[in-house]
Amino acid sequence: MSANQFPKLFSPLKIRGSTLKNRIMSTGHDTTMPTDGRVNDALVAYHEARARGGAGLIVMQVAGVHETARYTSHLLMATDDDCIPGYRRLADAVHAHGCRLFTQLFHPGRELMESADGLLAVAYAPSSTPNERFHVMPRALTREMIAEIVHGYGQAARRMYEADLDGVEFVASHGYLPSQCLNPLVNRRTDEYGGNLANRLRFLREVLAEMRRQTSDSFVIGMRISAGEREATGLTADDALEACTQLEPMLDYVNITAGTSASLGGAIHIVPPMAISNAYVAADSKVFKQRLGIPVFVGGRINQPHEAESVIVNGQADVCGMTRALICDPSMPAKAEAGRTDDIRACIACNQACIGHFHRGYPISCIQHPETGRELTYGEMQPARRRRKVMVVGGGPAGMKAAATAARRGHDVTLYEAGNQLGGQALLAQLLPRRNEFGGIVTNLGRELELSGARVLRNARVDESLVKSEQPDVIILATGAKPYVPDFEHDGGVQVVTGWQVLRGEVTVGRRVLVVDWRCDWIGPGIAEMLTRAGSEVQLAVNGTHAGETLPLYVRDNIAAELHRQQIAVTPYARLYGCDGDSVFMQHTTSDEAIVFENIDTLVLCHGHQPDSVLEDALRTWINGQREASPVELIAIGDCMAPRTAEEAVYEGLKAGWQI
Repeated sequence: MSANQFPKLFSPLKIRGSTLKNRIMSTGHDTTMPTDGRVNDALVAYHEARARGGAGLIVMQVAGVHETARYTSHLLMATDDDCIPGYRRLADAVHAHGCRLFTQLFHPGRELMESADGLLAVAYAPSSTPNERFHVMPRALTREMIAEIVHGYGQAARRMYEADLDGVEFVASHGYLPSQCLNPLVNRRTDEYGGNLANRLRFLREVLAEMRRQTSDSFVIGMRISAGEREATGLTADDALEACTQLEPMLDYVNITAGTSASLGGAIHIVPPMAISNAYVAADSKVFKQRLGIPVFVGGRINQPHEAESVIVNGQADVCGMTRALICDPSMPAKAEAGRTDDIRACIACNQACIGHFHRGYPISCIQHPETGRELTYGEMQPARRRRKVMVVGGGPAGMKAAATAARRGHDVTLYEAGNQLGGQALLAQLLPRRNEFGGIVTNLGRELELSGARVLRNARVDESLVKSEQPDVIILATGAKPYVPDFEHDGGVQVVTGWQVLRGEVTVGRRVLVVDWRCDWIGPGIAEMLTRAGSEVQLAVNGTHAGETLPLYVRDNIAAELHRQQIAVTPYARLYGCDGDSVFMQHTTSDEAIVFENIDTLVLCHGHQPDSVLEDALRTWINGQREASPVELIAIGDCMAPRTAEEAVYEGLKAGWQI
């Protein structure tokens, strides 16, 4: 199968002085890689991997245009000429692979997340209208500061032009400063920058004109804007469309997205989780494409090349943002063009290591492809110095990644899985409501395993005698974990089951259910939602400040919305104490006072997991006794070391396969 499968996706597109070789774009997204506001080796390696993998366009993360634009402590800054060499080095690396490079130019206005030293910075906006999500009360911009910021945009564009980038993208999306200027509910000015649409557009016009004045006629200048901020006081789709229509003569393209940073509900659309439909913004971008005569870009969960092809064929956009698809598989475009669609590692929109890392202040990565963000370490597979016989025990994500990595490096690898299916706990995770895509990690790692050439034995339980007979050089243990059931008093009046038993259909729960969630991840809320949909009256008690406390923010907030829609009562700060009759007793985790749930039929325990270390204990005893005669290397990874998440499991699988 060839690129003819995606003729539109792999057709060129000319935009002013640049030609894109295809319609696949990595949209601007924070990486948390820059240091001291500058492009560094890690960022160059990250973007070069996607250019090498065949992307047609990379739009870099935001660059601040003014000192007041520092909305995080790790923002790239384009406020002085010292930034030019780093950008030029990145442009050279990307251009070497035939990929075009733009960068986003940015001012957040009132949307300040955090600062470098822990002190709250002064935020500036068109008016002193508060932000709901970060609880920021901004200071109204003076005319003098507006002029400074406009000039800053122009200077930043000039620096990008001198650094040999192909263009810049003016960020007017997600409730940032330009959007704040447009929004009459945020911009309450009474001077020439407020009031009617012409006045509210004035700041945007001045910025676009200044950027063009300081660059050239061949330099691309586009604009990103939300087609509706999905928030009661946000910019509407009609507002955004009218703004684009008015600004069209000054723009080379518009990049359509959705949502806003200003509210928890609107922010979900900045990086929509798997509960939201694929390519869902394309219906909005089609309206813009029908109205405008310039190219229209769109993003929003476009994960696979066939989805992107459909968007373009259906006249919904000219270019598709496939950012997380490229985070998950940097070579996705090249694979699609070569017809190797089965080899594409599809994003599952878990948000854990990409935007989840960013929100925690760490460089982004991918739970399925931990090489992402670590290109300087794992960017090029190194062949093994000598071939070794490797037994991998356990076919969950950790074992699959370890076996595939070791086999690709040239080792003789056999993976042993006790069950009849590979996947481990991911097979359970995909059974929860709106989490079915999580099963994609099994499909993707399974294909990686198949391509590696490792042998896979299912229904093969490993014990000490099998290890002795196989005489491996290396044993990688990925035996996983089992549900943890805490000690607590109960008299049998309440049915007590684990989340695993519910998901496997091993128990029938009663009508009145209490789900006790110690982990504060997606398992407890997911089971609560599932049982509610099945007809039970469900309450959720969490051992944290709120449901989903350990989850990426947008996943957490999406779950919170669904719990509210399903009218599932959530009790925070709750520690399991015991059961008596049909009552469940818990303690408030800060006051130690009782919390009582009455008339409960079934108690579902989501209390995390315990490592399955039985085989490890036996093998370590044997190896320690045979050290001189049998120098077997034993490596434990994933949940059998300590129960955590799929991200740690896959990363430790990569490290284990890499180190032997």
